[in-house]
Amino acid sequence: MSSDATATEPVQVDQSIFDKAGKVLAVHLSYSSRAAQRGRTPAFPSYFMKASSSLAASGSTVERPAGTELLAFEGEIALVIGTDARRVRVEDAWRHVGYVTASNDLGVYDMKYADKGSNIRSKSGDGYTPLGPVLLPAAAVNPEALRIRTWVNGQLAQDATTGELIFSFAQIVADLSQQMTLKPGDVILTGTPAGSSVINPGDVVEVQVDDEAANLTTGRLSTTVIEGTQDFAAFGNRPKITDADRIDAFGTAAGAGIELPITGKQALTDEVKEKLMSVATATISGALRKRGLNNVSVDGLQATKGMRKVIGTARTLRYVPGREDLFKTHGGGYNAQKRVIDDIGPGEILVMEARGEKGSGTLGDILAMRTQVRGAEAIITDGGVRDLDAVAALDIPTFHNGAHPAVLGRKHVPWDTDVAVGCGGTTVVPGDIVIADADGILVIPPHLAAEIAEEVVESERQDTFVFLNVSKGSKIEGLFPMNAPWKAKYNQWVADGEPEI
Repeated sequence: MSSDATATEPVQVDQSIFDKAGKVLAVHLSYSSRAAQRGRTPAFPSYFMKASSSLAASGSTVERPAGTELLAFEGEIALVIGTDARRVRVEDAWRHVGYVTASNDLGVYDMKYADKGSNIRSKSGDGYTPLGPVLLPAAAVNPEALRIRTWVNGQLAQDATTGELIFSFAQIVADLSQQMTLKPGDVILTGTPAGSSVINPGDVVEVQVDDEAANLTTGRLSTTVIEGTQDFAAFGNRPKITDADRIDAFGTAAGAGIELPITGKQALTDEVKEKLMSVATATISGALRKRGLNNVSVDGLQATKGMRKVIGTARTLRYVPGREDLFKTHGGGYNAQKRVIDDIGPGEILVMEARGEKGSGTLGDILAMRTQVRGAEAIITDGGVRDLDAVAALDIPTFHNGAHPAVLGRKHVPWDTDVAVGCGGTTVVPGDIVIADADGILVIPPHLAAEIAEEVVESERQDTFVFLNVSKGSKIEGLFPMNAPWKAKYNQWVADGEPEI
């Protein structure tokens, strides 16, 4: 195989590519569909290395080690460097790529924990990086219009184009060249799209890369999974799996057969939100109490916006008692308080644990304004607020424990974010649904939100019926709670469209 970066004809992969590959570098996340599965989109690419001894040709086998379960495929486009690249610019980087081909970034997730992110044992096994079967000259393909497909036992599992790349191939090459010289024959695996999953002994995985406009194809890179027979020795790390590993290996929780807890944002649908916002907090409190949840109110706070009702999911910030040395390390600069406020977004409520301490502010008008600009629904703190008049003049509702002119450091050290906190006498977990007005602040566990929303609407309707009848002179007896005759009247009232009584 020639490593000439100006090659114009496809060539078959042969042993020379494996002999020349001094480095095998791989990108963690680069396709938007994969990032969506992982729930995070990186700002810049990050990498890991695979052993060059993991390279293999099309038609080879790969062993799922004895005692493991989670061998996963990742169809990828591989770049083979053609000429030295050191500190190259993005606009020049593609000229240093010699060839493009198909690859399969295989990994065994049972060993992922063992090397703390380096992927040495999970990704560098023999045969874990098959390449080929045809090398396409980089000069002849359009890197922005390549198609990658993966089949498992003949069934299409991945189908994507480089149009969904978060980072271009040129950016990846240029970025890696900042700290190392990329040499001819080095291989860069450019990440996988959504659809990778677990494979088992007997499965056949095929990966193909095409430039359809140029009528160029790598052909199908085929790898067959076999079962290993040799157990891991006791003198090293043994296979170990967590639910998180299963989800990563299968790509989704559903694929792994794992039912995840309902998050606040999943639970707080538009329908649930509308129902909860339509009723009094007292009605919601009663529904929570029926389920044995009595300590779910944030108590003792004042509201800057009177009876305006807000609802959202909790983002949390915890302050610990002030200590001068700790404030020096955690209080200055871009501390936890400023980070969470810069990160908060629409549909979220900032809940701060200040231990009920009123002797200093927990935020002032500038940070309150930043929270408002970020689109947050409200601010809740069981500590003091500086610049209270200015904070109250903002549109964002703030629930607080009183005004105080002192800065944060007098009593507090901003310590951590997105952890369980204690605020106003109750626990608030990140993602909890919080509903608040001047009558009270309630915390609703997300998994109960839908059933409570349904129940409280009916409860509020019944209360309205009772109130209207009492206002017209009806006695309480038999009406509150309703006996059978009154229940019949109520049902007819609902059937009639809830007319004025």
